[in-house]
This record gives sequence, C-alpha cells and structure tokens, in this order.
Amino acid sequence: MAKVNIHIDGQPFQVEAGQTILKAARSCGYNIPSLCSFNDGQCSRGSCRVCLVEVKGARGLVASCVYPVSEGMEIFVSSPKAAEARRHSVEFLLSDHNRNCQECTKNGQCELLYVATLTGARDDIFAGAHAPSSYDDLTPSIIRDTSKCVHCGRCVIRCNEAQGPGILCFQNRGFKTVVGPAFNRSLKDVPCINCGQCINVCPTGALAEKSEMHAVDRAMVQGKKVFVQTAPAVRAAIAEEFGCPIGTDGTGKMFAALRRLGFYRVYDTDFAADLTIIEEATELLGRLKKKSVLPMLTSCSPGWINYLEFNYPDLIPNVSSCKSPHEMMGALIKSFYAEKNNINPKDMFVVSIMPCTAKKYEKTRSANANDAGLPDVDAVLTTRELAKMIRRSGIDWNMLPEEKCDQDLMGESTGAGVIFGVTGGVMEAALRTAYFEVTGKEHELIKFEAIRGFEGVREASLNLNGTVVKVAIAHGMRNAKPLLDDIRAGKSPYHFIEIMGCPGGCINGGGQPFVKPLFLPNEKPDILDTYKAKRASVLYKRDDKELTRQSHHNKQVQDLYDGYLGAPNGHRAHELLHTHYAARERFPK
Repeated sequence: MAKVNIHIDGQPFQVEAGQTILKAARSCGYNIPSLCSFNDGQCSRGSCRVCLVEVKGARGLVASCVYPVSEGMEIFVSSPKAAEARRHSVEFLLSDHNRNCQECTKNGQCELLYVATLTGARDDIFAGAHAPSSYDDLTPSIIRDTSKCVHCGRCVIRCNEAQGPGILCFQNRGFKTVVGPAFNRSLKDVPCINCGQCINVCPTGALAEKSEMHAVDRAMVQGKKVFVQTAPAVRAAIAEEFGCPIGTDGTGKMFAALRRLGFYRVYDTDFAADLTIIEEATELLGRLKKKSVLPMLTSCSPGWINYLEFNYPDLIPNVSSCKSPHEMMGALIKSFYAEKNNINPKDMFVVSIMPCTAKKYEKTRSANANDAGLPDVDAVLTTRELAKMIRRSGIDWNMLPEEKCDQDLMGESTGAGVIFGVTGGVMEAALRTAYFEVTGKEHELIKFEAIRGFEGVREASLNLNGTVVKVAIAHGMRNAKPLLDDIRAGKSPYHFIEIMGCPGGCINGGGQPFVKPLFLPNEKPDILDTYKAKRASVLYKRDDKELTRQSHHNKQVQDLYDGYLGAPNGHRAHELLHTHYAARERFPK
C-alpha cells in the first residue's frame, strides 16, 4: 500500500494513501470526535459535521470522515477554530434531540452523549423549535423514534449495503429531514425483515428492540411456570455486557444467572438445534432420493425467512419446512414436557433468549402455534435484554458460579448444536448427520473447514456414496441475493444452501451486545475486523470440547423419537416441528 507524508498539528506522519483524515488521524493517535466511528467512518456521509478539522489551503473546515489525505497535507485537529466548530456541531444536534436520557435504551452507550462530553458541548445554547418527529412501535421487533435521530445515515448504509432490503432513506430537506422508510411509513408497512442490524449501528436510541421484559415479569407475577431457553450465540457474547473481553465464553454464568432470576426450568436451545438437524438432514436426503425441489434452503433464520416471503415467494417450495430450533423447543415444552409432568400448557410460559430481533416477529406467526392457538414461544428477549434483567436484579456477574442447564428430558446437546450460532454452522452440523445417514459411518474429519469463515458466499462438495452433493453458505441478504437469483433462473448448481440473515450469522444478530470501539478501550484497534471471529471461536471451542459432536448421537433426542415423535419427518414430528410460509405484500395498503 502506497504511503503519503502528512503533518497533524505540526507533527510528521506517514499514512496509507487514500485513507480519510479521520482514519489516518486515528492511526496516528488522534481520536477525533465523530458519530461515524462504526467501521472507521464507512457508514458516514459527512452530514453530522462533528469531526471537523482545519486543512491548510482548504476553503473552510472539512469533515475528516470523508476528506482523503494527500501528499504534504497539513492538518490541524487541536486548533481553537476546529475545537470550537466541533463543539458547535454537537450543540446543534443536541438542540433538536429528545434528551430523555434516563429512559433511553442507549443510556450508557450513547455516542451523541459521548461526543458531547468530548467536545465540551453546552446544553440549550441553540434552544428553539424541534423538527416534527414520529414514534413507530407497530412491529413486534423494532422501535423507531425520530426525535432521537441525528441523521448520521449509518442505518441507511447498513440496510442498503450490508443487508440489501434498502428500506431506509433520507427524506425531505433542511429542518424537515427524516431518516426512515419512504413516506415515513411504519416499519410494519414496508418489507423490513426485522433483523435489527440498523439498531446495532445507530449511535443514539433512535432505533431499539421492542422490549418484552414486562411480559416475562407479568408471567412470573401471575404464577405461571416460566421456562427459559438460550440460543447458541448468546453464550458467545453475553459476558461482554459485564466488561469481559470479546470472545469470553459466558455459558456457565449465564445458566447460573437465569436460575437466580427465578425461571422454573433453564434449558439450552442446543438440544432443539440437534433435533432440527435430524429433521433437516432427513428432509434433504428425502428430496435427493425423490429428486424433489432443489436446492433445499435452510429455515433457521427468521430474518432470512422474512426476506424470502417479501422478495422471493416463488422459492418457498425450496425452503425446509423445519421450524427454527427455539420454536421447536417451545412446541415440545408445551406438549412433550407438559404431558410427561401433567401440566396444563396454558399454565406454561416459554421465554427464548435470542441474539436476534427477528425472533420477536417469528414467535407471532400463526404457523408457530398449536391447534388451540397457543404460541410455541410466548416472549423473546435479546442478549441485551437479558443483561438488563441481570443488572436490575443486583446479580454480580463476576461472582456467579459456573452451572449447567437443566438436564431432564431435553437437557443434552452436542457440538453440532452449539455451532448453529455462526454462519456455516447449520450446514456443517447437517452434513455430519447426512453423511452418517447415507454411509452408516462418521465422516473421517468431524470439522468441515471449507464451510467455515466469513466470506460472503462459501461453497463445498460432499461425496455421499457416489452422489456428490454441492452446498453453499451465505450470510447477509446482499450476499444471498445472487444465489437466489440463480435458483429463480434455474441455474443453481447446488443441492443445499444455508442462509443466515445477519452478517456473520447469529453471533452478530441485531440483539447482541453493541460493538463500538469508543466504549471498548481495552480492545485492540482492529476489533471491528475481528469481533465476529472472536465470538465464533467461543462456539467452535465448545464444539471441540464436546464428547458428542454429531446430532444423531444425542441420546435424549433418540429417546424423544423412540417414545414420542416416531420417525424423523413423520406425522407427529411434522405436527410439532414443522411450519409453512406464505408470500407477503411488500407495501400493504
């Protein structure tokens, strides 16, 4: 990479050519205040003007997040003129901001408040009328409050460039500018997939998950038997909420905390992930044998399923009919567990701790309920919401012991179940079992290294007794789109495709702890490039340590089929563990 010579506040530096001043200055030890710190300014349009600096020869101050460095450039970060300009920029933002900080979901992690402190911004310096605002809480997953929006555009870039739906945009001009769906519609009236990636990059509380903590509290007060289950990816990130380094395994302390919060039973969704693999692998092998609709697409990610129903309803026959693991678990708690323990399902309340905001929508789908209309899952809490419950209860995370989940009936799990939380994990787990079902022996290498990684699309092949099965993995809807277009055009070479809605998979879901370098002083500067791999390593390490690493060897799952479900993909299994999908209007009237 070519280098250029620059001066910052009179000091000489060599930096990479083509970088923005913001990124170059940070590499030289200057933390210029900004509201586009996520991905080093890549989510910036230079609109907030918080990162202004002086450049010799330039006409006026420049936004360092969009202004590239050049040979011989002289930059002044610390000059009184630049410092005052940055302070005024933040004061302008504060003048039109709803400052109800005490009840804000970003309290303690608000980037606007952080840069206000850095710049010495004063309150009510530019007091006056506020721009018109709107409050949208009509989806089960996401709340949008434009009174807190600072028009940074990070959500717009994330929705368009990383995810693909592109439902967010800038509208109007000047004082009437709004960031949101076209015509400022509700998120429920546009093809939003509820993935929550916009929440992850929002610097303020303008976007937040719709909390269901009150529903859990109410169920406990009512005396219901409140069951809780935790997704594989939650353990890979929950410890971050309590100051632990990214990549800390929080499994044991998480289970201990859930018991102390008063849940009736504490289960691991990994059990249902193993069950999902048995059903999904059986379905895939059945399609291959009958030469039915191929490629088969995975169904575990509700954000991806939402995208499918809005944009590719013609491909619904390609999608596995398996419910996602937490929905399978909920269905079994309210049937199998209820019958074994003589409990009325109406007296049960199932809570899923998930890394995903789209799961909040998923639980409301009518197809994820029994014949009496009783939902499989009653409430979904994100990883962040669980952390809030733990903190408000006064539980000291660091003092918690390492405990296991409850082991009765549905407590056993395998390494295959835990890797569900990372892109490629579902595919790898499914291939471990599919290979065994066809050949009668285990694959020589338990790990499928070709499937692992964070490239947007990965592919591999597996020989099943002479039949070469071609597979592909995609994460994030922008990466998945070309694969889907090929299927639609009849050009897909694959037999099985795993799709996850969020970049990196569930470890980077819309309900996971925020990864913002300004609040992570003990992490290395490259944390935005490495955090997904660090979280993934938690799951892969657990897989490596498990004595049982293939779903078909889960003894409790075997007993469940023998004594309750019957054959995989059989009648009883379909009643409880499978679902269906339907086309949805992109812009309902």
